[in-house]
Amino acid sequence: MICNACPRKCNIDRTINHGVCGVKNNIVIAKIIENFMWEEPCISNKKGALAIFFSGCNLRCDFCQNYEISHIIKGKEYTPEEFKNLILSYNLKNYSCIDLITPTQFTIQIYNALNGVKLPIPVVWNSSGYENVEQIKLISKIVDVFMPDFKFYSKELSYKLSKAEDYFEKTLKAIIQMKKEKPNNIFKDGVLNQGLLIRHLILPGYTEDSKIILKSIKENINNPLISIMCQFTPTEKSSIKRALYPLEYKIVLNYAQKIGLTEGYYQDLESANKNFIPDF
Repeated sequence: MICNACPRKCNIDRTINHGVCGVKNNIVIAKIIENFMWEEPCISNKKGALAIFFSGCNLRCDFCQNYEISHIIKGKEYTPEEFKNLILSYNLKNYSCIDLITPTQFTIQIYNALNGVKLPIPVVWNSSGYENVEQIKLISKIVDVFMPDFKFYSKELSYKLSKAEDYFEKTLKAIIQMKKEKPNNIFKDGVLNQGLLIRHLILPGYTEDSKIILKSIKENINNPLISIMCQFTPTEKSSIKRALYPLEYKIVLNYAQKIGLTEGYYQDLESANKNFIPDF
């Protein structure tokens, strides 16, 4: 399988080798957490999500809190058929949704696994946002909720932290397509059953970058549902060495309110804590 599925365009035969994402052809799952409560209220809700953490990542940010699985590949391999059977082995009505975490590197495999399978709860595509429009069109056939990050604006920052200077351009196009595929946010008993929830993590020292990201959301997405996060936690690998200052967080939240981004969520500053990082 020659892979050009994401903006990296590695042109690699993943039956033989791997590209930037670090994984080959089989789906690799590092961890599954049942009744996962650490997502936004409309995702976790009362039952919690069936959270599936995939290994590998096509973005590979140096500050990733899941560095242990995004950069260092670990976990169990599954073919698409095995992955489908794994999903169906759970009593899915015990969860609010199926939370596919960092799934982009397995877009085609997950589509092949779940296409035509009727599931009783929403499927959430919890991604970095660094994706191709064509892949969003494909995966929207089996995904109910898109939950992308929108991380960086400046090319310099994108390259410094993820070696992806085209991040903003590609991610904005992908998110616009996600909105086209799921134009309306549909809730049922407090759970987002269909729609788009855009996440933005504020990076210490880069409040102006955050403002441009939020302005771009406001200008390009109709009635956006957003989640503004302050949970940045420095790791040994991250080039940013401190957590977010309270004043930085206040500046970004005030700006969001000023431009009318009022639908969604924001975090408590206590979220910037290593205790919130899953043990892989």
